[in-house]
Amino acid sequence: MREFLSLTEDQREIQRVAREFATTHIAPYAADWDRDGTFEPSLVARMGELGLLGMTAPVDDGGLGLDSVTYLLAIEEIAAADAATAVLLSVHNSLPTHMLVTHGTREQRDRFLRPMARGDLLGAFALSEPDAGSDAASLRTQAERVGNEYVLNGTKAWVTNGNRAGVILAMARTDRPDDRRGAKGIAAFIVTPDLPGFHVGKLEDKMGLRASPTVQLIFDNMRVPADRLLGEPGQGLAYALASLDQGRLGISAQAVGIARAALDHAVRYAGERRQFGQPIRAHGAIQAKLADMATRVAQARALMYSAAAAKDRGESITQLGAMAKLAASEAAMWVTTQAVQVFGGYGYIKDYPVERLFRDAKVTEIYEGTSEIQRIVIGRALYSD
Repeated sequence: MREFLSLTEDQREIQRVAREFATTHIAPYAADWDRDGTFEPSLVARMGELGLLGMTAPVDDGGLGLDSVTYLLAIEEIAAADAATAVLLSVHNSLPTHMLVTHGTREQRDRFLRPMARGDLLGAFALSEPDAGSDAASLRTQAERVGNEYVLNGTKAWVTNGNRAGVILAMARTDRPDDRRGAKGIAAFIVTPDLPGFHVGKLEDKMGLRASPTVQLIFDNMRVPADRLLGEPGQGLAYALASLDQGRLGISAQAVGIARAALDHAVRYAGERRQFGQPIRAHGAIQAKLADMATRVAQARALMYSAAAAKDRGESITQLGAMAKLAASEAAMWVTTQAVQVFGGYGYIKDYPVERLFRDAKVTEIYEGTSEIQRIVIGRALYSD
């Protein structure tokens, strides 16, 4: 597809490296990983060697210190090959990395962020709970200070990479049950799986992104050293929500990559499939469908990179990032639906990639803020000073 961005040589090189890696090491195996629900652990080390797990970490912390536009170029390339691998990269590079960069002490960054940037440790983010999704401030996991430790009890849900991660940024309440302070009563903790009382719970059997493990985490009197508290005790939810601005850009790139791949497959198939004596691309109905698909992909990409450029200029992107995530995720769902239609009956069976892309697209409208939540964020911003 025609390039819509004016890229620097460095950006083109990052894009090329990500594309070649995706083409060689991901795309040929993505369907098998999806079918078997298999996470491929060797990818972590390979991506670490390329610097893909340290894209957003500063150079001083062992990362590449990439700007947002360059980072999203890489995520889009990976997502076009396999959305499950892309979400691993997005979560790792955005949520826990952003929180450590922004609020971590020098000691915390040296101990956790540096090995994360090298790919020695995979990062995860634990905010949601079985009864606290969009309403994150209602979470119940409790943290009680006991001497030089915090004792955590509760269950976290929908944790991407949770059974593979070496570093998990987990939110828990530090206020008392008889003195709840809402969002101000929540703290962020750096959790590692070696802590006493840490348990991995249910592995979810998902419709899409089947090669990306999503689990519950159970904290049963889990003892966390007090120096694992991130920043201030009452600011954990604020830290988490701020990191979601970065995370939503990563999910936007994942969604654009999914939609782009679906469009590419549909264009190719429409040139090969013949009906009524000619390729189906010659029929006006199919031409119109492909044109609309291409337009939706271009619109979503343009808004996403506009938001990324604004972030790189130091501007707040709460509203623009929500717009980008909303537009990209809904474009991905719409474009993959149309791609299945272009393939007809073949689009409905697992032998063809658009069936997997269709399933993978749906969750981009749900996680890191549903489409409904994005509309609330956008709407509120219209009336803010």
